[in-house]
Amino acid sequence: RDVSYSTLLAFAYHEPEVAKISLMKKVKRGRIVQDTGSGGAWPVSSDRTTWALAAWEIYKVTGDEAWLNTAYQVIKNSLADDELTLRSPHSGMYRGESSFLDWREQTYPKWMSNMDIFVSENLGTNVVHYQAHIIQAEMAKQLGLNDEGAAAKAASIKAAINQYLWMPQKGYYAQYRYGRSNLIVSSRFDALGEALSILFDVASEDQSRSIVENSPVINYGTTCIYPQIPGIPPYHNNGIWPFVQSFWNLAAAKVGNEAALLHGLAAIYRPAALFLTNYENMVAQNGDYMGTEINSDRMLWSMAGNLAMVHRVFTGMHFEVDGIRFQPVVPKAYGGTRTLSNFSYRNSHLDIVVKGHGTEIEAFMLDGEPMEEPFIPATMEGKHRVEILLANNNFPSNTINLVNNTFSLGTPQARLEGEQLAWNEIPGAKAYQLYRNGEKMLLTDDTRVKLDLGEVAEYMVTAIDENGSESFAAEPVLTASKNDIQMVEIENTVQASALPHTNYSGKGFVEITSTKNREINLIINIEKEGTYLIDSRYANGTGPWNTDNNCAIRSVYLNEEYAGVWIFPQRGTDEWSDWGYSNALHLKLKAGLNHLSVKFEDWNINMDGEINDALLDYLRIKKIS
Repeated sequence: RDVSYSTLLAFAYHEPEVAKISLMKKVKRGRIVQDTGSGGAWPVSSDRTTWALAAWEIYKVTGDEAWLNTAYQVIKNSLADDELTLRSPHSGMYRGESSFLDWREQTYPKWMSNMDIFVSENLGTNVVHYQAHIIQAEMAKQLGLNDEGAAAKAASIKAAINQYLWMPQKGYYAQYRYGRSNLIVSSRFDALGEALSILFDVASEDQSRSIVENSPVINYGTTCIYPQIPGIPPYHNNGIWPFVQSFWNLAAAKVGNEAALLHGLAAIYRPAALFLTNYENMVAQNGDYMGTEINSDRMLWSMAGNLAMVHRVFTGMHFEVDGIRFQPVVPKAYGGTRTLSNFSYRNSHLDIVVKGHGTEIEAFMLDGEPMEEPFIPATMEGKHRVEILLANNNFPSNTINLVNNTFSLGTPQARLEGEQLAWNEIPGAKAYQLYRNGEKMLLTDDTRVKLDLGEVAEYMVTAIDENGSESFAAEPVLTASKNDIQMVEIENTVQASALPHTNYSGKGFVEITSTKNREINLIINIEKEGTYLIDSRYANGTGPWNTDNNCAIRSVYLNEEYAGVWIFPQRGTDEWSDWGYSNALHLKLKAGLNHLSVKFEDWNINMDGEINDALLDYLRIKKIS
């Protein structure tokens, strides 16, 4: 993703050949390789499709047909696997970690496991998947192929983002939906996701203006998330990243918000001038590079963002398949005359002069001749001079939501005490919001509430501060009687492993690898027809919680029909006696015997490519309706 975002910002036009090499280093089996990430990379981390953004930008800049052919196949293969693995059958959104925000505790509540992160539905990641499908359709068109399905899938993702994540009361999108079996919205602001939603037209024009005007920004710039999470050191949390700020600035320029653009440009130029380099990130509280968890100077995507302000804002270059369209956006404070000399574009070299300020072009001249459109064709060759005279007009918008850098309240810890759900008192909380099965149930100032334990339900509770901001929700609490939960010991059907691990249930456990038990067939006997949640207790000791690339994946079939995937993220290096649960599938079971198959399919191949191992203990089956 680092290379991809850097390429999209600047290096597609500065170093297209180097960018191609970098992107192809992240291709295996004709598919995009996800960077190492939480729980063993893909599909817990699922923003590998940022590759498509960079690949398309390179084609638009270069017109390289061979590259188009290669990139199209890689994108098509990757998105096909993603659809089978990531797409939620309930919302239509794609699951997995927030794009770029891939350090678990920096942006998620501490109770969330890597399985929980996989289940979450994130703004930035979904916007990237939307755009990747748009790119697949556009590439197919350029190649003379019929790929209308990609555009239809993009439209479905866009509709789901706007249905589930738009917050009209705040005027911008929520960062993600999260939970277990029932998801609720985390109303935190996600700067990169919001910016990309504007740049890729997921947000309407009205929504785009609203996002830039209403989203919180602080003195030193636009923080990655807002409000900040208490008790977590600065990095993604309580941090400002110049590359994220750059995308935010491009979004501000697109909607014509002068105040937001001015503030955002200062957030890039101030630290670059003070520190004489382009650092990776700064502490939001004071704008200093010292104090963040990890940092680097001359950081690739920070430099790319700085360059993009020149080429994509002040010069206003927008690369299209058949040429460059110009739309400079220059705040009044930056007015005057600016010249960009000897810019290389395909077979031409351009000297570009921009005069004045504003968002509207009064005159556009090529080699001294006035042109009807601010556009130069890709077929042009040789040396040329482009002159752009801006109209010195007022910007359409000049409003930003400048706020203090604040932190949310702590996360409650909920538990069952008899027939009551109880949680600890959170300092500063004015009220608590109780959710039942993902829906708001009760607003209370108490720290306990009586429940109906005769039903299967999932409860979550948040703390609300004096400004009406919600904390992270407590870990979901499930209420169910023993009669509502059925267990199927897998070793009663498949030969148990002889490995010397402990803490399992029943007589043992079953080992699955890319060669062992590639298909497991189980019979589930159900008394009553209905909807059930089915997951599997598992262990995966192939790597640490927070990195590496060995997340185990298996496809599940119910009565011969594909039902989705179970994922078994890493739980710690060599921690084979540490057991957790996979994601749960919502399945409609018929009364009587149901045939459940667990198979290793081609689209279950993870980013390691070879090690795809887990231990399975039992199935857990919960009736919900």
